[in-house]
Amino acid sequence: MPAFHLAQINIGRLIAPIDDPRIADFVAQLDPINALAEASPGFVWRLQSSSGNATDIAYNDDPSIMLNMSVWQSIEALRQFGYQSGHLGVFRDRARWFEKMSLPHYCLWWIPEGHIPTVAEGRERLEHYQQHGATPFSFWFSQLFPAPAEELTPV
Repeated sequence: MPAFHLAQINIGRLIAPIDDPRIADFVAQLDPINALAEASPGFVWRLQSSSGNATDIAYNDDPSIMLNMSVWQSIEALRQFGYQSGHLGVFRDRARWFEKMSLPHYCLWWIPEGHIPTVAEGRERLEHYQQHGATPFSFWFSQLFPAPAEELTPV
């Protein structure tokens, strides 16, 4: 049986341009939080450009949408980083920098070990989650699905 890793995507619409002083605290935390992720047990990969983060990678044609994608060895590893590490403070402060979105802005999905997800793949999974809710194709911590025995296609 093939091994699987867990991919995640989350997006947010900034309340101001990335270089605005209101966003400065968020930007100042990018490098330390990214370093924390990379040093975390179970971390596999994160989306980044040559800048070292993903603030200059487009999710769609809206430049105020920030994108984060990463891959983890397990649900437990991602949960530990997201909710039980220094990342939690940034997560709790997100309303200082990001608008409240009307649709889910995050999802998880299983990928074959060694696969690096693309932004287009993440967008497809997120749009599926927004339209259909949790399914084996894309889901969230509130309704988890086990790693598949084979590659899934959308329902």
